Amino acid sequence: MKQRIILTLVVIATLFSCKEAVKPTTEEKTITEQIPEEQEKQEILAVMKAQEKAWSNHDLEGFMQGYWKSDSLKFYGRNGITFGWQKTLDNYKKGYPTQEHSGTLNFTINDISKIENGAYFVMGEYHLARTIGDANGVFMIIFKRINGEWKIIADTSC
Repeated sequence: MKQRIILTLVVIATLFSCKEAVKPTTEEKTITEQIPEEQEKQEILAVMKAQEKAWSNHDLEGFMQGYWKSDSLKFYGRNGITFGWQKTLDNYKKGYPTQEHSGTLNFTINDISKIENGAYFVMGEYHLARTIGDANGVFMIIFKRINGEWKIIADTSC
């Protein structure tokens, strides 16, 4: 019994002593190194700034470039849940058919929090200044890094 315990301890000690500090290759570094959180947040904010500009120019397709171009995109608003990039774009075109309807968009960001590596949620407010009457509301969106780009995969706005 005593020999079995000693043998187990020797095996455990051997396993731990075999771990050498091996420097990762360049490819491994790229995969394992983390981008600083503040940099990721700035990249997300840049996507949202581009969206503000596109929307304010009544470029709804340009605005949608911040979204994941997938049938799995989810948008939840006053009219319920919408699935898919194209359907979301179609709804925007229907609800904001002219520059007067879309107006000038400004976001107020209240919080950006990391969910896990490569994913954040953003909480904020939107403000539309329009000649037909201003519109304001709140949102919570989820960004995910997909193929090296930050894309909105889910949006709840009201």
